[in-house]
Amino acid sequence: MRKNGTLIILSGFAGTGKGTVVKTLLETYGDSYALSVSATTRSPREGEKEGVNYFFKSEKEFLEMVDGDEFLEYAKYVDNFYGTPRPYVENMLSEGKNVILEIEMQGALDVKEKIPEALLIFLVPPSIKELYRRLKERGTESEDVIRKRLCRAKEEVKVISGYDYVVENDDINKCAELVHWIVTSAKYQARYASLQISDLEAELEDHLKGDK
Repeated sequence: MRKNGTLIILSGFAGTGKGTVVKTLLETYGDSYALSVSATTRSPREGEKEGVNYFFKSEKEFLEMVDGDEFLEYAKYVDNFYGTPRPYVENMLSEGKNVILEIEMQGALDVKEKIPEALLIFLVPPSIKELYRRLKERGTESEDVIRKRLCRAKEEVKVISGYDYVVENDDINKCAELVHWIVTSAKYQARYASLQISDLEAELEDHLKGDK
């Protein structure tokens, strides 16, 4: 029976700590997970590396990739494009890795349409006051950009119910542990086992043919 990995889509308001949760998952359960590296047209932040954090593209390069159908999903978020390159994700899943897509809501729902067995997890902060504090303390964005992010969060909150799980990120280690537990337990839910069910059906058919 095939043991494909689980496609995990991790979303959350800007400043919720998605990147830190992903880093903790990879450090703690590294053999089980692979992180899909997205392409983006935004500028690198301090310390970010090409091919590790993102593939940094010009808008022209990004749109050429769109025309070539090279993305599993893509979207524009706060004036920049983000997209998930398709081949890497498909290869890692076939090797049994749980592939994490750290993407925003529009892209997440697009992927869910194409891959219904994808597991959608939305991270939320303990409070909006705490969310604002985290955004402010990052020191990478102006007050105007922070306001744009909070306005976007106001829209996003209306569609969180489309996700499979909502997890509060108050403590990074506890949050990562809970996400790992969700991913592990989800493998046993019938709705996430379509490949295994198909294999069982095929094996039964082959076996019964052999009895004739």
